[in-house]
Amino acid sequence: MSLTDFQNARPETAIVLGSGLGAVADAFGIECEVAYADVPGLSASTVPGHAGRFVLAQHHGKPILLAQGRRHLYEGLTAHEVTASIRFMHEIGVKRVVLTNAAGAIDENFHVGGLMLITDHLNLMGTTPLLGGPNFHDMSEVYSRAWCERFHAASVEMGLKLHAGVYAAVLGPQYETPAEIRMLRTLGADAVGMSTVPEAIQARALGMEVAGISMLTNWAAGLRAQTLHHAEVVEVGKTAGMYLARLLKAAV
Repeated sequence: MSLTDFQNARPETAIVLGSGLGAVADAFGIECEVAYADVPGLSASTVPGHAGRFVLAQHHGKPILLAQGRRHLYEGLTAHEVTASIRFMHEIGVKRVVLTNAAGAIDENFHVGGLMLITDHLNLMGTTPLLGGPNFHDMSEVYSRAWCERFHAASVEMGLKLHAGVYAAVLGPQYETPAEIRMLRTLGADAVGMSTVPEAIQARALGMEVAGISMLTNWAAGLRAQTLHHAEVVEVGKTAGMYLARLLKAAV
């Protein structure tokens, strides 16, 4: 299928799949795909666990767009470049987007391998995709309350423990120090990662409805006697992805 066919499908819902979560798309039954590199202004991620393509599927008789992987600021891009995929989605008719990611758990009441519904965020990346003008968009409700309620209801019906909390976005690519994690906890963060927030800001600025879900792949630095590795993130994603796929199919 060509890029034009994707555009003509006019999907209204999209899901962005973070590190290690690309296989979630298989649960929706992939009909066709197009590489990011084939979309003007986009390029594939350099990070393992990010396939770098859009796939089109059908869910309850309607087209749904899934993005397998994303670009990150730490790859040397601007916030505007990182959010090109969101603007592409908006151009082809997407009205609502679920942003998923891999994150480190800060709240010790959470559990590794679990999922956290993002209720709000802390933008500690030092930038925004809205740079360049007086783009004073309201951010008092970035993550749709109505959609949060729908995800919670779906998780209860499934018998799945779904945490909820604040996601702190940092630049990376290095992992945080124990002192930085203590700072983030003091600021009110429940989980930490290196993505999602620029996309959420861009989507809300375009009037799109946003939901966010973090896969808690590890304890943040200093909370346990362990070192952090990206391979662990990808591996945990293979297991947690099964639960995420069921949740998404139930709530989207």
